[in-house]
Amino acid sequence: MSTTVVNTGTEGKAWGGGNRPLNASYGKMMMWFFIVSDALTFSGFLAAYGFSRFKFIDSWPIADEVFTHVPFLHGQELPMIYVAFMTFILIMSSVTMVLAVDAGHHLNKAKVTLYMLLTILGGLIFVGSQAWEWATFIKGDYGAIQTKGGNILQFVDTEGHRVALRDFAVVEPKERTAHDKTNGLWFVEEGTLPSYTVEEVIAGLETHENILVRTQLLDEHGQKTILSREESLKQLKQNGKAVVEGANLHVNEYGSPLFADFFFFITGFHGFHVFSGVVINIIIFFNVILGTYERRKSYEMVEKVGLYWHFVDLVWVFVFTFFYLV
Repeated sequence: MSTTVVNTGTEGKAWGGGNRPLNASYGKMMMWFFIVSDALTFSGFLAAYGFSRFKFIDSWPIADEVFTHVPFLHGQELPMIYVAFMTFILIMSSVTMVLAVDAGHHLNKAKVTLYMLLTILGGLIFVGSQAWEWATFIKGDYGAIQTKGGNILQFVDTEGHRVALRDFAVVEPKERTAHDKTNGLWFVEEGTLPSYTVEEVIAGLETHENILVRTQLLDEHGQKTILSREESLKQLKQNGKAVVEGANLHVNEYGSPLFADFFFFITGFHGFHVFSGVVINIIIFFNVILGTYERRKSYEMVEKVGLYWHFVDLVWVFVFTFFYLV
């Protein structure tokens, strides 16, 4: 029985690429594999967000009304300003990372140290800003009423400007005790009580004739529907169920709770990536200071973490577009 031998031209080896396929080191290849797999994960999350938004397009919160906060400028409506600032900081941190990698190619330890430090500072500012944005979103601004059907009723004046519950609700002189395992149903435990009851909001609406109810449904112009004075009182009295302040995984004063679910999950997942990148950058930064890569005559590790950092920045561009711009 004869045996056929195939001449591969590489001294009997079937793989002729050596240990550097595509002329990339093992570490770079593994980083690219991770980035591709992580990109597919984010793509799935954003696709789910897109389908959900399309399904509930007639009641989806308007981003310009949700993200209007700027630190130290309380009470001012500045849509998207601070989010744009966060985006600018993250993009600039990607620029400093490029400069750090370029300095590494020239074995310039001083410049690598400087640009890595700037990258870390940019990442810390972004993570801190995102934490502040979360806290503001959870706390809320105006408050709203949740109906028996789960819809959200907001309040506006005759010119269409939002009105906070604290500006018109009539506070009744009585105390309300939250349910816990020793008071009320043994298996029911309430969270933090809202500042007002539905009855107090109704009483305030009756005494303020210039305030109307705005539903979460959008009209043909893409604006939320404002009810007449009579219809406002009717909706509140017949369907008012609970007072909602801020947003969490169950309710959202800005509209559909599904929006808050996706916001917390996707921006939180991205924020975890940024935080992880900052930690890794700090480790690499100290290795640069200690001269680890100077002795190796190679700053490839800076380039590897740079690939991850650029990926995190690119993902934020898509998150920013989906949540804030579209």
